[in-house]
Amino acid sequence: MSEDRKLLVLYGSQTGTAQDIAERIAREAKRRYFSAKAIALDSFDVANLLKESTVIFVCATTGQGDPPDNMKLFWKFILRKNLPENSLSHMKYGVLGLGDSSYQKFNVIGKKINKRIFQLGGETLLPIGLADDQHELGPDVVVDSWLKDLWLKLLDLFPLPPGKQILSDKICPPPKYKITFSSNNEIPHLNLTSASPTNKPCLEHPFYAELISNERITAKDHFQDVRHIKFNIKGSNISYKPGDVVMIAPQNNPKTIDSFLHLLGLNGNDVFYLEMNDPDYLLPTTLPSPCTIRYLLTNYLDISGVPRRYFFKLLSYFSTDEREKEKLEELSSSEGQQDLYNYCNRLKRTTLEVLQDFPQTCPRIPFDYLFDLIPPLKPRAFSIASSQKAYPDEIHILMAVVEYQTKIVEPRRGVCSTWLAGINTGHILVPLWVKNGTISFPTDNNIPVVMVGPGTGLAPFRSFIEERVQENFENNYLFFGCRNKNKDYYFEKEWNELCQKELLKIFTAFSRDQENKDYVQHRLKDNGELIWNLVENRKAFFYIAGNAKQMPDNVTETLKEVIREYGHMNVEASEVYIKSLEHSRRLQVEAWS
Repeated sequence: MSEDRKLLVLYGSQTGTAQDIAERIAREAKRRYFSAKAIALDSFDVANLLKESTVIFVCATTGQGDPPDNMKLFWKFILRKNLPENSLSHMKYGVLGLGDSSYQKFNVIGKKINKRIFQLGGETLLPIGLADDQHELGPDVVVDSWLKDLWLKLLDLFPLPPGKQILSDKICPPPKYKITFSSNNEIPHLNLTSASPTNKPCLEHPFYAELISNERITAKDHFQDVRHIKFNIKGSNISYKPGDVVMIAPQNNPKTIDSFLHLLGLNGNDVFYLEMNDPDYLLPTTLPSPCTIRYLLTNYLDISGVPRRYFFKLLSYFSTDEREKEKLEELSSSEGQQDLYNYCNRLKRTTLEVLQDFPQTCPRIPFDYLFDLIPPLKPRAFSIASSQKAYPDEIHILMAVVEYQTKIVEPRRGVCSTWLAGINTGHILVPLWVKNGTISFPTDNNIPVVMVGPGTGLAPFRSFIEERVQENFENNYLFFGCRNKNKDYYFEKEWNELCQKELLKIFTAFSRDQENKDYVQHRLKDNGELIWNLVENRKAFFYIAGNAKQMPDNVTETLKEVIREYGHMNVEASEVYIKSLEHSRRLQVEAWS
């Protein structure tokens, strides 16, 4: 393969969509005889970017204009001001952004990456693509069109090798990996090995922590089950600070695993070895070899996730049933994306449930292709809700157990939250590690901090408040909101004790305890003069954490109103003021969907 015909696809993905599209680009590149690989931005050695001549960036925008977790290190590096202006002048590049136009900072990460690579000397292959989740036909409308233009451009620059034609998408591609089954089928002993005492735990080498407690802290008759979970991290070499997150690798439900095994006619005790089948696809670092099929389904494949478009395309290659094959091809086509959304995404139909809907095709799926059909289980991130000063050998999280109903009879359940909620203390070890969070708190304990954290958004603020009060520092202002004072007011006793000691001032909003809805932004408005004095005269830091639907925007708008009223500013001046707070990191938002 010519060095010129190498294509690197780098992605920043939070929910998996950007990764799915990046892998699609790599597959389509291989049909055009490119050597291509798709890699998460933070898994790629950024120093090697200087050696790459053709790069495609697929970047999602999360929360309130934040980069996805798996590109944050790259993000910090690429924005460094000391990078030479011509450092990427050897590179041709394209950027495909994934966003949601219902958010103010629509596709801001893709736009900034595109601008920054150009500033560093990169040559654009084609204009940036800005896919929108809000489009009536989904992001694929932009993605399909953008990719069509991309291939025209690339084949103009790098023509097909002599005598070659683009491989038809009617031909099934080879699997990522080779599978060899063990002849003696002796079940391997899979050791749970934590990171060594001299190294910090990470994805490949997590720390296996014991649960100290798993306490429901909402009333039994409340609709939402929220847990305060404590992990024992003694001897882990883990250190963390307020604002950091703990990553947890979950397990699939045993009943789901058994159903999957039965449906595909697999024996969970069968032992297999994984080998490389393509130099562009490295072996997974979190899967042991040899491995049992049950271990694979328990710890690695996301069999409860919602399948994406390529799943149906690949499945269609194995179908010999005319009706099922036609339906699979329709769901994987550009024209069938609305039907796919209605069938899969709207109802949150799982991979297992989809396979059950295609009973003639399932038994024909080669085991080798499970790694191509089903993505790996992703670790889940939780804001740490404890201070290491207060609890040196513990990590606490505040977790809502995800369960909701769609038109499907069986309730939808979160894989990780359901698993954790069902663990009894001391019975199962939980693999975890710590990463830097998106928010950081001031190190000067005399600086006032205003924290707006409704619901489980409270978690990082409990960590910070505990850190400060260990040394009896004041200047902590917490705005907390929930539905009912007597059902989901988390840590009420703790807060009351700190208020009595004058180490904390708390302002509460209980939205369902009266006829009119009462939210945290209303408490901010009621205390506007105090907020203005803290932010303007005492240079306070202002934080917002919680659900990304409407709350962060509503709180930010209320803060602007306070600035206009008490700072005597017009709309334009208040916008400039807010931007200055963001630029100085005195206004920070951590939001999740």
